[in-house]
Amino acid sequence: MHRRSAIIGALFVAAAALAGAQQASSQDWTVLFDGKNLDHFNKIGDANWRIEDGSVVADKGNGFLVSKDAYGDFQLRAEFWVGPDANSGIFIRATDPKRVTAENAYEVNIFDTRPDPSYGTGAIVNVAKVTSMPKAGNQWNTYDITAKGGEFTVILNGIKTVDGAKDAKLAKGRIALQYGGGIVRFRKVEIRPL
Repeated sequence: MHRRSAIIGALFVAAAALAGAQQASSQDWTVLFDGKNLDHFNKIGDANWRIEDGSVVADKGNGFLVSKDAYGDFQLRAEFWVGPDANSGIFIRATDPKRVTAENAYEVNIFDTRPDPSYGTGAIVNVAKVTSMPKAGNQWNTYDITAKGGEFTVILNGIKTVDGAKDAKLAKGRIALQYGGGIVRFRKVEIRPL
């Protein structure tokens, strides 16, 4: 009986430790956009960003929502919806918060109709091509982007589109949500340091 009590006690302690670890890991996430305000972002360009039904939406102009903070190694999760002809993306490690480009940031693309589909939706422009470009138009999608050192992983809707791509030119920078054309919506954008 004493041995059984010891085993049950050990299992209880292990379960409590696991629950504590899960709670701590969920607290590591910083919500950048929760559907209510853009407090963590600055607008650049003339895109008509606005909040509608828990999403930040743009359908005219050209521009970015640029995070106020810079990040080095991180995991980023973002939900997005785009029209079939949309041109968008999530730029990471953007080194110039006033002028975001594919040269001073890494562009995780959202562009189903890109003329060169090898760097279309699911790719990192000029770093990691996709062999069979997934389509993101007319549905809610989830990007899970990991940047650790000079290595990158991109998961779109549970499918790995970039696996361990390497490029070490940019170590730290801002996150930028792009509007370039069509209809673009983002909701639930969160990040955690690695």
